[in-house]
Formats: sequence, structure tokens, C-alpha cells
Amino acid sequence: MEFFCYHRDRPGSSKMRNELLEAHWSYMDGYATEMIARGPTFADDGDTPTGSVHIVDLPDAAAARAFAFDEPNYQAGVYRDVLLRRWHNVLGRTMWDFPGGRTDGDRYLVLGLGSGQAAADLAVPPDRDELIAYGPLLSDDGATWLGTAVLVRAPDADTARAVLIADRYAAIEVHDWQFGGRPS
Repeated sequence: MEFFCYHRDRPGSSKMRNELLEAHWSYMDGYATEMIARGPTFADDGDTPTGSVHIVDLPDAAAARAFAFDEPNYQAGVYRDVLLRRWHNVLGRTMWDFPGGRTDGDRYLVLGLGSGQAAADLAVPPDRDELIAYGPLLSDDGATWLGTAVLVRAPDADTARAVLIADRYAAIEVHDWQFGGRPS
């Protein structure tokens, strides 16, 4: 089962986040084979971390909750909250398979939070070459559509937002995002 996990930073927690960086990477290293995508989100200044995205393939919802809540930054209080949802990998690949690679261009996390129509944006948008990860957010049992999560390369936030059809969502969030993981 695939899960989307977005830990949102608590304001003012950057120093603690930096102190726990090695613990975070070591924890995530234990999930390397299950990882579909990962990486931090940033404030508009491009430097201040605002959260951490992880898309993982785990056996069940209990394993996903353990993954999200045993994470060192969560345990230390770096994160304000956690969005954890079942997810379906519509593209069928990992971020490391993205043809655009780790660099070149701006990257965004786009979250469409659901309202109404359960089939909203289940089909891959036509310009799939810029999509790094794409899929619906689902209830724990996978039966109820709750939104859509996208990692995309785009020239700006407005272009990234346009990947989703606005009137199908109660809200759409766009966050600067970058490929994550331990530096080489």
C-alpha cells in the first residue's frame, strides 16, 4: 500500500531540525527500498524549511502511522502536524525515475484537498513529462477520495497549481519542494 506523508514544520523549529538532520536521514535510510519520493518544502524565501514529504510503499496503515510518528523530528517536536493518507502511484515510478532528474527547474508540491466529486483528477494530466509523482489521496481503506498530491517541475507556483482543476477542490496548496535524501 502506498502512503503520502507530509510533516509540516512548527514555526521556529529550523534550528532543532538542523540538529536532527543526521537522525532524520538515518531513520529514512531504513525505508530506502520503500521510498517512492521524498524531500523538504520551503518558505517563499527558498531557504527556510516548512515541511517534509515522504511517499512510501508500506504493508498497511499501522506501518504508515509508525513510519510517520516514530520519525525523529516528529518525536522531538519539530513538526506542527502530519498529513498521512493512502495514496495511489498513478505514474508507477519513483522520483529517481523522473526523466528530468534532480536538478534543472523549480519543483513544487501541489496538494488538492478534496471536496465533492470522487473522480477529480484521477487521470494523469496531458503534460506528464513534468510530473515527478502524481496520485489521489485516499481514506485508510482506499475507498474514499480525499484529494490529490502532486510533485511537479514547473516554471512558477501558478503553473504548478494549474496541474489540478481548481473547482474540483475545497483548497489547493502549493509549496516549493526539492528532491530529498542524504547528499552524495
